[in-house]
Amino acid sequence: MITKAQIEFFHEHGYVRLEQVYPPDELAAMRAEMEAVMENFAFESAWRGPWREQYMTADENREASMIAIHELQFYSAAWTDAITKSELADAIAILMDTDLLELHHTTLHAKPPSTGAPFPMHQDVPFYEHKDHRYIDALIHLDDADEHSGCIKFLAGSHKLGKLPHILGPDTEPHLPPDQYRLEDAVPVPANAGDVIVFHIYTVHGSAVNHGGRWRRLVRMGFRDPRNPQQGGHGLGRPGIMVKGARPRVEGIEIKVEGNTLR
Repeated sequence: MITKAQIEFFHEHGYVRLEQVYPPDELAAMRAEMEAVMENFAFESAWRGPWREQYMTADENREASMIAIHELQFYSAAWTDAITKSELADAIAILMDTDLLELHHTTLHAKPPSTGAPFPMHQDVPFYEHKDHRYIDALIHLDDADEHSGCIKFLAGSHKLGKLPHILGPDTEPHLPPDQYRLEDAVPVPANAGDVIVFHIYTVHGSAVNHGGRWRRLVRMGFRDPRNPQQGGHGLGRPGIMVKGARPRVEGIEIKVEGNTLR
């Protein structure tokens, strides 16, 4: 599923696109069950903050929206199969240079047609901070995504900067200063339905408004080496599904399963 050239590209640029990870039959099942899950459980989740004024016109700012759902493995068998796909786990483990891989979380980011909200430039590390770099995010694309529909964009090589200080506050999601980290300087990475884009937890990224007439739906999956302790944020202290290898006992990491604490 991954070539030497793709591995080298990832380590140099901090991201890489894996084409057609999910064939048409698997993708059809994922789409069908996603539609049912969205209808029954979706919630509004557009990011807030003063950065919106720099990313959108006044009209766009009023209309912009985004739909989200967390932990799809609890809602859909097709998505449980998708996020535990062994070929994808093997590819990500190679990029992480590890023999063990744990799923940390899954989240749908669905931008509605014509009004899908943007994301400011940011790293993912403030949302689920870990001790070190052994964490990779993967984006499953349910729809074709290009610049017009608000595809993801990366600052190539920015993962080499390490953890960056973000703008924080009660009325905004974490983001980088818009005047220093500009969306227009980022590299757009279009993708087709069934593709997966993977990127380093330190890679700076964002996306623009969906100006297209179709959905831009993708599911983010976070993968970590289980020996990389989480220090804060989403899912802290919660074990994830092991997708490669057997969980080791690690000093200093507590795993709570059904009321039992494993140290």
